[in-house]
Amino acid sequence: MKILVTGGCGYKGSVLIPKLLKEGHKVINLDTQWFGNHLKDSPNLINIKQDIRNLNLETLKDVDSIIHLANIANDPAVVLNPTLSWEVNVLASQQLADKAIRAGVRQIIYASSGSVYGVKNEPQVTEDLELVPISVYNKTKMVAERVFLSYQNKIKIHCIRPATVCGISPRMRLDVAVNLLTYQALQNGFINVLGGSQTRPNIHIKDMVNIYCHFLNNMNIESGCYNAGFENISILDIAKKVQKYIKAEIVIKESNDPRSYRQDSSKLLKTGFKPLYGVDKAIEEIKVAFENNLLKQDDSCYTVKWMKSLNLQNY
Repeated sequence: MKILVTGGCGYKGSVLIPKLLKEGHKVINLDTQWFGNHLKDSPNLINIKQDIRNLNLETLKDVDSIIHLANIANDPAVVLNPTLSWEVNVLASQQLADKAIRAGVRQIIYASSGSVYGVKNEPQVTEDLELVPISVYNKTKMVAERVFLSYQNKIKIHCIRPATVCGISPRMRLDVAVNLLTYQALQNGFINVLGGSQTRPNIHIKDMVNIYCHFLNNMNIESGCYNAGFENISILDIAKKVQKYIKAEIVIKESNDPRSYRQDSSKLLKTGFKPLYGVDKAIEEIKVAFENNLLKQDDSCYTVKWMKSLNLQNY
């Protein structure tokens, strides 16, 4: 297949694209490369350094499927420049869908977010519950979902709502829960837990990548939204998991982040997908990488800090 991946130089894309190439696909990667490009050259890979808002229709020629990862990710980054975030996360998504249909693309797989649910009291959060996004980022993801789903009569639409992703990537992120707490333990010998009682769903990055491939290989799956999270764990319990592998003290501090929710991914599992990894595996992999001096750590691992260094708040 010929696949367009938007945001393919990001945390997930840098793991996804090598897997797609290994499976024999031809890949076009469209990315601003604000966080660099860690992808190795391949005769079946075309890298286009470009803003998703400037996507050309010609780029979509003969493309079978689009995996749309490009976005301004996480709450603090979106607050940094809300106008940019609405344009990239929502407006560009609408333009992408319109151009995809004009070009004859068969499928769009959209990387939404499990955070669209907001704060939920239900023991299991399923796809049919009301969405109550509480941040600008959550709202942009929810609206983009609605935009894509409005085209489902013309193109196959799969909106994936990932849990918090964890694990190693060439474009490493150390500002997501499991990665952050694990790195703190390795680097400092202690773990700062903000609040701790908040429950969050988690997913290993390799499982996340496998989900995108699952929908690529099963294009006949019904259009719609699919949760992608398999371990609902409190922030404090994540820290305790880290302690099993790394000797570190847990320091609990107050938090102003009330988000607490669980994901039920039964709908995804019924399509035949089976997770193979988990939080413990991610912690182990980060520990091994750190001990072998293979864990990249600089400002680009922290989305907001890096965006500020690029002056993207005024972009």
